[in-house]
Amino acid sequence: HPTKVFAGIRKGSHGASTLALPGGHLEMYESWEQCAIRETLEETGLQLRQDSVRFGHVTNDIMEKEGKHYVTIFMMGECQCEVTRPQNLEPHKCAGWDSFSWEDFCTFATNSKDGGSSDDDSKDMPKLFGPLLKLVEEAPPNILNFLSER
Repeated sequence: HPTKVFAGIRKGSHGASTLALPGGHLEMYESWEQCAIRETLEETGLQLRQDSVRFGHVTNDIMEKEGKHYVTIFMMGECQCEVTRPQNLEPHKCAGWDSFSWEDFCTFATNSKDGGSSDDDSKDMPKLFGPLLKLVEEAPPNILNFLSER
């Protein structure tokens, strides 16, 4: 669905067992747009339309428990084919991909804060990876506009 994004549960790295977007590190001399296109293809098999990829937001992510500090650059883009589903091309890093709305992420954000809720419904609800949680909390207008335009 065009107003949803793909996310998956991280495995074997910092943020394991949390829900995250496709992504990774920049290669030498790579633009942010090139990185978004490459990482999405490598992890999901989905091809993004080159002319649709653009900057979305940036978060400053201090992960004290892991001893890591990242600046996360969120990019936005559209798949070349709207009906293509993602493949899990890195099963050692991700439990699989599913589609989620912004409203889903907002619900998960409530459960992701320290401790989360103790009710039965929240036990099955994923927690968001730190940078994604921060993105949802900051609710940047250009991300919200991009999702609502679809």
